[in-house]
Amino acid sequence: MAQVNVAILGAGRIAQSMAETLVKMAADPRYADLVSPYAVAARDGKRAATFAAQYGFPVSYGSYEELAADPNVNLVYIATPHNLHAEQAILCMRAGKGVLVEKAFGANAAQTRAMLDASRETGMLCAEAIWTRYMPSRTMIDDILASGTIGEVTAINANLCYPTTAKARITDPALAGGALLDVGVYPINFIDMIMHNAPIARVESSMRAYETGVDAHNSMTFYYENGVMATAQSSILCHSDRMGAVWGTDGYLTCENINNVASIDVHDGNHQIKAHYDVPPQLTGYEYEVAASAQAMLDGRRECEAMPHADTLRIMELMDSLRADWGLTYPFEA
Repeated sequence: MAQVNVAILGAGRIAQSMAETLVKMAADPRYADLVSPYAVAARDGKRAATFAAQYGFPVSYGSYEELAADPNVNLVYIATPHNLHAEQAILCMRAGKGVLVEKAFGANAAQTRAMLDASRETGMLCAEAIWTRYMPSRTMIDDILASGTIGEVTAINANLCYPTTAKARITDPALAGGALLDVGVYPINFIDMIMHNAPIARVESSMRAYETGVDAHNSMTFYYENGVMATAQSSILCHSDRMGAVWGTDGYLTCENINNVASIDVHDGNHQIKAHYDVPPQLTGYEYEVAASAQAMLDGRRECEAMPHADTLRIMELMDSLRADWGLTYPFEA
């Protein structure tokens, strides 16, 4: 491969965002030689054809199996509900395709292990598409903290909430719905990126259930062995400020929108802004995960450095433990 042909499996809202990204990447000299928008597949052939025509993809399929069988497909972006990711990613990897799997990577740790096992068996790339892990803002935050400007980090706080109960997928237990897997994964990853995989001593959490049984609003507190205390909230019932904050002994930093950090402010102990950092302009924000995955494939790697398999599995195991504390299981887990 001199250039990676990218296909999209699924034709929903997130698939449209990825299609827009791929078209912009193909027209951008930074990425044009790396990726090429190639195909889309949906369960409805007409829907797939309409999607392909809208975004200028040369190929469309009315089944996922046809997409997986196409020898010209190199990398498949999995853009379906959480509960389907494992089955579809494994199908593609066994057909010789790398996969970039939308968050949450799977519905549970068992599905995650199955996907990672398939990657190991086939030698194919298997990456989690949680875009914040690949964005420049991650390194920017690390550099600020490493400078010592806010002193010793003692606490972290992050939240992400959107009222999304009108979407059937979000409230359906059979589709692994609920706040945790859809939006809660972001504050968890925000905290985890700052803590650099530090061991957690204990976790306390609670959740408010939706009428269908999925988690509608949740609160999590992570007590790290090194003394840092981190709190996170997510919800499908309300809007929140989406802020992330890191509190230190000499000051603190705040991040506008942990789901796609726009800017970072550094405050001193008197709450005065000492520094302001704007995140570099982006195409859509998804280009970083696509470029990382395509380059990993060209390099013959099975995982991306920004989100290695060990981190994907560890985060999923943590979310499994949270659901266990809440007594929340999905019908297909019975």
